[in-house]
Amino acid sequence: MKTQAQFVEQRQVQRNFARAASTYDEVAVLQREVGRRMLERLDYVRIEPQRVLDLGCGTGASLSALRERYPKALLLGVDLCEAMLQAGQAQRSRLRWLLPFLRGRPPPLLVADAASLPLPGQSIGFMWSNLMLPWLDDPMAVFREVHRLLAVEGLLMFSTFGPDTLKELRASFCDGYVHTQRFIDMHDYGDMLVKCGFADPVMDAEVLTMTYASFDDLLNDLRRSGSSCAMRARRHGLMGRSAWAEVRAAYQQLANAGRLPATVEVVYGHAWKAPPRKMADGRAIVRFDPKQRVR
Repeated sequence: MKTQAQFVEQRQVQRNFARAASTYDEVAVLQREVGRRMLERLDYVRIEPQRVLDLGCGTGASLSALRERYPKALLLGVDLCEAMLQAGQAQRSRLRWLLPFLRGRPPPLLVADAASLPLPGQSIGFMWSNLMLPWLDDPMAVFREVHRLLAVEGLLMFSTFGPDTLKELRASFCDGYVHTQRFIDMHDYGDMLVKCGFADPVMDAEVLTMTYASFDDLLNDLRRSGSSCAMRARRHGLMGRSAWAEVRAAYQQLANAGRLPATVEVVYGHAWKAPPRKMADGRAIVRFDPKQRVR
């Protein structure tokens, strides 16, 4: 059973990203870099999906790259925050006037909850999700929904943040409240995928270090990218000046050559939807591969 500190408040997630919609693309350096590294991993995966879904697409930073990689596929973007989708649409509309090669038909965008998508089962060949999972209260529910939507032998590829993310920020507060998102261990994600019916999940992680000139710069980046804490156990009231001074002083002790570090543990995962082992009525499916006779 989860404690209050483990619950994500979905309405607050929506509010955070709605407020950040107009500034997100200016500060989402990390999000774009992780997306770029995910795309590089696709070089080793041979798939020709008919339909590709970007789940948690935000302003749509990955949509152009996915269209370029899979030009014959029908591309769809889904996000919980309508303001983020609208901001991305406005930006692409401006770019299409300036850059003629972008004037193709834009992919359809859908405002929807990732755990309950209004799409038919087995309709997606490739599901892509860049840094959406930390904002979910129940990742298992979303993995089940992804499994429902994927065609047999379809692929899920995602990125998320691991437990060491923003560890310096957490350690600087001593007021008993939660000040960062809940970041789940990659092994737990692997277990979830197996329980939801995925085959051969592959998980790995790398640690990146962002640096900032000041503590306030870090907080501004989090706020302007929509990445402020949305946990139910966060502080709901304002902190006093003396409390903030203590937090700044604690973080300042970590300075190196005038820069403040912020650790980011990036987790990557992918898994395939295997053929079913049971029929709808519970009977087991046994497959026989005929052997060739040797003459």
